[in-house]
Amino acid sequence: MAKLSSINKNERRKKLVKKYAAKYAKLKAIADDKALDDSERLIARLKLAEIPRNGNPTRVRNRCATTGRPRGYYRKFGLNRIELRDLGNKGLIPGLTKSSW
Repeated sequence: MAKLSSINKNERRKKLVKKYAAKYAKLKAIADDKALDDSERLIARLKLAEIPRNGNPTRVRNRCATTGRPRGYYRKFGLNRIELRDLGNKGLIPGLTKSSW
C-alpha cells in the first residue's frame, strides 16, 4: 500500500489539472502555433509559466485504484499487476481469464 500522503497529493494534482485544463490547452495552442508572431507566442509561454506547477497534466501519476501503487499499472483496468492477478484469479474482473497452455 502506498503512503496515504502520496495518494492524496496525486488527487490534489488531478483537481488542479482539471481546473486549469481549458486555459492550459488554449495557451499551449497559441505557444505552439508557428504562424503567429514571436511576441504573441512568448506572451503565451509566460502566461503558461504562471499556471501552478501541479496544474500541468504531466505531473499526474497513474496509480492503482485499490492500493495506490504507482508501478506496474494497467490503464485498461486501473489496477497494478499484482491486484489485477489477485482479482482476476478470484473471478472479480469480467472477461478476464487465467491463461494456461
